[in-house]
Amino acid sequence: LQTTNYREITGYRISKGWARRQHVYFVMQFSADVEVIDQSIGKYSWILKANLTDKKPLLIKVGISPVSVEGARKNLMTESPGWNFDQITKQAELVWEKELSKIQVKTDVKDDLVNFYTALYHVNIAPNLFCDVDSTYRGMDDKVYKAVDFVPYTVFSLWDTYRAAHPLFTIIDVKRTQDYIKTMLDHYKKAGHLPVWELDGNETWCMIGYHSVSVIADAFIKGIKNFDTEIALKAMIESANAKRFGIDHYVVNGYVPAEKSGESVSKTLEYAYDDWCIAQFARAIGNKETYKTFIQRAQYYKNLMDPKSGFMRARTNNLFIEPFVPTDINMHYTEGNSWHYSFTTVQDLSNFKRYLGGDKGFELKLDELFNNTNKLSGRDQSDVTGLIGQYAHGNEPSHHIAYLYNQAGSPWKTQQLTRKITTELYKNDAENGLCGNEDCGQMSAWYILSSLGLYQISPGNDYFDLTTPLFDEVTINLENGKKFRIKTNGNAHQKSFIQNLT
Repeated sequence: LQTTNYREITGYRISKGWARRQHVYFVMQFSADVEVIDQSIGKYSWILKANLTDKKPLLIKVGISPVSVEGARKNLMTESPGWNFDQITKQAELVWEKELSKIQVKTDVKDDLVNFYTALYHVNIAPNLFCDVDSTYRGMDDKVYKAVDFVPYTVFSLWDTYRAAHPLFTIIDVKRTQDYIKTMLDHYKKAGHLPVWELDGNETWCMIGYHSVSVIADAFIKGIKNFDTEIALKAMIESANAKRFGIDHYVVNGYVPAEKSGESVSKTLEYAYDDWCIAQFARAIGNKETYKTFIQRAQYYKNLMDPKSGFMRARTNNLFIEPFVPTDINMHYTEGNSWHYSFTTVQDLSNFKRYLGGDKGFELKLDELFNNTNKLSGRDQSDVTGLIGQYAHGNEPSHHIAYLYNQAGSPWKTQQLTRKITTELYKNDAENGLCGNEDCGQMSAWYILSSLGLYQISPGNDYFDLTTPLFDEVTINLENGKKFRIKTNGNAHQKSFIQNLT
């Protein structure tokens, strides 16, 4: 902490925690003179006294920067040069009104409106801008750079957000999606790998998978292509061949052996999905050899499929581990059990259904999941919440499963379940609003897409599954000036089934 005059304090903090080196620099300015009257209460604590002789309220404004105190001052003077509190409030309202107006919905159900726009607000909180007003930013190598041709962002909770948040961004945030991808490629250039779970220019290595590849491939397939595809493919391949978190064993064995790495089932399944994303991207840019390699790797999920039980199971020394209890939350799965992960083969559902006896067997397995009366077993896992049978809507691995009935030839069950989830597991309630962890907008992104009647089971293609919209009318205001409208006739909470669609 440092005083520069009677109306300004500057300082910084470089902390170690989830982000191993988190830089925060600040400039704090006051509308009246202040005096430091006590610095003895702690190294980072001061007591100030303000001179308020004119009896006006004391106003305080703060600028922050990941780069420097001077950067924080530039940000503050650019974004908030004056002292008109009401004007600042109005500016904030206008900024949020613009963001929240990207999707306009009509309904007579007030709780649905509150839930929807709360969800849209949540989705827009992250990722965060990670540069000063002059485009200066701190790279993954802890050096300072000036961004050219992109805006740097931070907070990439990719294990969560690749599933629905980033697919939603490809609809309502095309420009930012391009910046997200360019930020990811910048991470690769500075640190030698794509982000897994990035925070303030640091790789936290939290969660599993290399899901940057899903975000990049999904955007490209949908026509968001303003980035270097050759560097992107190179970064994808290096992430998929890294010698960490069991990836090297996965490449050699076709699965992650349980004795080599924890959470081996979840890792195998998510690596196989990510490899499918790489294959789709490689094919789209005309790289046939890479496509062949990774479309084969996308089949590795089969090595953990037990056709007798119909579950994905851990293997050690090439044998399935016994005893096996599908409700067990244990070291072989990431925040879940075999029920949650046995439906993860979103990249190859047609072949997966054959293991279960075709559409009918697949439907019966889904019925068993949602109607299961057995309790969770194994270790305690606070993330596994929002249960419908063994389905856990409060955690991400289950998020696509209600839509799988569409693939089983029983779309009415998808419509029934998604209506149940949107109306019973999302509440206009301060204590019980969400049935699980928001996880940087993923829970809310699921709600937004599902309430519009859309969901993407496997990001990396341009195919959306359909369900019953929650609203009478929806208008999506696209960045290119066009509008996409969805209208529903005779809609009500108790009328969840689509009779016909045009």
